[in-house]
Amino acid sequence: MTTLSNLTTDQSALLAFKARVVDYRSVLTNNWSISYPICSWVGISCGSRHQRVTALNLSDMGLGGTIPLHLGNLSFLVSLDVAHNNFHGHLPNELGQLRRLRFIRFVLALAYNPLGGILPPVIGNFSASLRQFYASNCKLGGSIPKEIGKLRGLILLSLGFNDLNGTISPTMGRLKQLQGSNKLTSSIPSSLWSLEYILEINLSSNSLNDSLPSNVQKLKVLRVLDLSRNQLSGDIPSTIGALKDIETLSLASNQFQGPIPESVGSLISLESLDLSGNNLSGKIPKSLETLSHLKQFNVSHNRLEGEIPVKGSFKNLSAESIFGNYALCGPPKFRVPPCKQGYSKSTKNVALIVLKYILPPMVSSVLIVIIIIMYIRRRKRSTKKSDHEDFLPLATWRRTSYLDVQRATDEFNECNLLGTGSFGSVYKGTISDGTDVAIKVFNLQLERAFRSFHSECEVLRNVRHRNLIKILSSCSNPDFKALVLEFMPNGSLKKWLYSHNYFLDILQRLNILIDVGSALEYLHHDHSSAPIIHCDLKPTNILLDENMVAHVSDFGISKLLGEAEDSVIQTMTMVTIGYMAPEYGSEGIVSAKCDVYSYGVLLMEIKKIKVKFLDDAAATS
Repeated sequence: MTTLSNLTTDQSALLAFKARVVDYRSVLTNNWSISYPICSWVGISCGSRHQRVTALNLSDMGLGGTIPLHLGNLSFLVSLDVAHNNFHGHLPNELGQLRRLRFIRFVLALAYNPLGGILPPVIGNFSASLRQFYASNCKLGGSIPKEIGKLRGLILLSLGFNDLNGTISPTMGRLKQLQGSNKLTSSIPSSLWSLEYILEINLSSNSLNDSLPSNVQKLKVLRVLDLSRNQLSGDIPSTIGALKDIETLSLASNQFQGPIPESVGSLISLESLDLSGNNLSGKIPKSLETLSHLKQFNVSHNRLEGEIPVKGSFKNLSAESIFGNYALCGPPKFRVPPCKQGYSKSTKNVALIVLKYILPPMVSSVLIVIIIIMYIRRRKRSTKKSDHEDFLPLATWRRTSYLDVQRATDEFNECNLLGTGSFGSVYKGTISDGTDVAIKVFNLQLERAFRSFHSECEVLRNVRHRNLIKILSSCSNPDFKALVLEFMPNGSLKKWLYSHNYFLDILQRLNILIDVGSALEYLHHDHSSAPIIHCDLKPTNILLDENMVAHVSDFGISKLLGEAEDSVIQTMTMVTIGYMAPEYGSEGIVSAKCDVYSYGVLLMEIKKIKVKFLDDAAATS
């Protein structure tokens, strides 16, 4: 009779649970009924000894609403699984009454439920029984309560992908496994490195700012160590080579420095090694060639140097695995310079001295000379403006028919398409005399395309400069408008800055900046009529001819300031974000300063790309 009464208590708790949740699939509605024995209800398991509910498995049953506090009345419950449902709200404190939740079959799996709230301190009530606790993807906030350290029997804790923050309590060092990706800060508790039988440590994607201690070797059976995407610093300790059973080691995206320890070659079980995104220096140890199980390797974006290993598992190494280390050398497949014969440490030291003490003054001197030359050229132009246009007479135009354009582009074949822009497309064409040209065809379905066509015609018919794109002809009728421009074989500056297949040395970069500066100086000051503001200066609109001479193009939204005293106009035309001056973007105010601002952004953009020839100089010194 007592057993029946206790079972009735469990039945009442479950019926109260059913009444307060949303049953989207009617699983509980059609099954949980007093017409059937409670131990036969779906998701219910009863103990053979006490005939009480011991397991509640409601995972992926389409339930919603909040988790009712009535679960706290299932006093014999040892396993609770409500994962993959749509519960929200917070974890009720009444769960702390379930003191029998314990070993092996216990899985408190609240994963993928957007619960929110905080992790209740009553979790410490499970100190003797709790073995596994999953609460991933629950949007839990706040800090991890220190009471979690009371869970002496806990072997697995998963709190990944929540909004937890704050420091890691030293009491967590008593736990056997840690998994998760949260917003934890501060340092790693020292007690963590004393867990000799821990199998996995995953503290990735936090804000930990500690160093990796030398006693990491105490983690004798560790299989996975993932501390990536933190703010850890210092050297990687050589004692890490004692982790003979480790299979995955990731210290990526931290601030580690110094060399890669030779002892890493002793990690005979290692399958994945990721040290990318740090400040590591020195050589890639040859000892890593002995790692026969290594399948994934990444040391990109460090400051490594010397020869790349090519034996053992490194035979299948990709160029992406070492990208961003500009002093490495090896086979061509790695896209690095070949290693020089007899490259010795003394040679390297000489190269470093050259880079550190000799090259900077030389570069500074070159820049000063360039500035002086540009100043002298500007003064000469200011005194001889009338003579300037005599040496560069305006181009004579001729009309081109639609049929000529169609033939030149092979009927606008896509194979000849060079690119598309805001107002049309640009094709490569060959005119009747065999000359290659670029033909800009305007999309007349856009209202602004008409203004863009007339703006380019107005500007280009009145200017003549070696660093401006030249217009050769035009085709204009009510249904079709196109400009025939000189062809630039080396394409746009953007291609040379951001493609792995192209490279500019520092002299080429300086020459391009000088060319663009000369073009702007001509448009703003040396042009005989009204000053012209380009308004959209960016790498896409800077084209390079066969001699790598830069030509400014695309005057579709350029502005003429009018009379010489009118140094400012206002417009509603928007240009490329990132290159646009603040006063242009906020108020539409156009002046020569707008082009100067864009030129400054362009200068920083060219400068921030690391110059490869400096590393070549180190290798050949």
